[in-house]
Amino acid sequence: MSDTALQDRLRESDDRTRSIAVLIPCYNEQVTIAKVVRDFKMALPGCQVYVYDNNSKDNTRSVAHAAGAIVRTETLQGKGHVVRRMFADVDADVYVLVDGDDTYDAGAVEHMVHMLITDNLDMVTGTRSHETDEAYRMGHQFGNAVLTGAVRKIFGARISDMLSGYRVFSRRFVKSFPALSVGFETETEFTVHALELQMPVGEQLIRYGARPAGSVSKLNTIRDGIRIARTIVMLVKDERPLQFFSAISLLLFLVAIALGIPVISEFVRTGLVPRFPTAILSASLVLLSFLTLASGLILDTVSTGRREIKRLAYLSLPSPLALQVQRSRG
Repeated sequence: MSDTALQDRLRESDDRTRSIAVLIPCYNEQVTIAKVVRDFKMALPGCQVYVYDNNSKDNTRSVAHAAGAIVRTETLQGKGHVVRRMFADVDADVYVLVDGDDTYDAGAVEHMVHMLITDNLDMVTGTRSHETDEAYRMGHQFGNAVLTGAVRKIFGARISDMLSGYRVFSRRFVKSFPALSVGFETETEFTVHALELQMPVGEQLIRYGARPAGSVSKLNTIRDGIRIARTIVMLVKDERPLQFFSAISLLLFLVAIALGIPVISEFVRTGLVPRFPTAILSASLVLLSFLTLASGLILDTVSTGRREIKRLAYLSLPSPLALQVQRSRG
């Protein structure tokens, strides 16, 4: 059977054979959560909608349950903790992750899932297209552009909206994702994990709306922006240690040279070293520079081994298309 014929057959049997889990992390979203649950159940008939409540002070849990969601609780505060718990607990072929604030278009999810299956992808990101400034404030746009640009420069230019909270994942992405972050920086982890393992990824332009009246954003532009920037630096250190420590080594070496040139010039001209402490500092910085470079070389070998282990864990699970073939034959 040709690839085209196989994909046509799989499209016809998709609804009967695949299991889809919609994962919604929530904190104080009683105003919006019922609509989000109903919209996704309507957009993906037969899916299971899971709402993970993160210590809400309002009636989020009861409202979500009344709307037909499976409601569970994660007591460790922070979106990263919730994502880690959801990915560990829920088994499915396809995972849809979306915020519970009713800002993302549920109508786009069918096409995103279809893209994941037919194109055999591991992550499809909903890139946001906003119609009003209230939906996507200028500060958030600027921060997203800067942080996304930094990640594109370092890890690869295949993602254009790194901080989108609307994604569709394959099973092998979810079950190989380490989930180490705590808060909103988890979206950065998604992106770097996919790019570092060179996973096939896609994007879908989606409508991004404003929160309805009575719903309050939990995102703080400055505080969370700093946390995300710090996460990027830590990910560069962990995933690209040679480049990270080489940059520090070069900086130390340049400072050492700047301090040492006047001392060396004076010694060549007079045969004396009048600024002995400066000479010691310069020599120490040169030694520290070489030690830093050596650390980068050693950690780069460790990082390569870690990447190989993560790649093997990722490859131990079937791709979306292979999983669909197994389901259809079963």
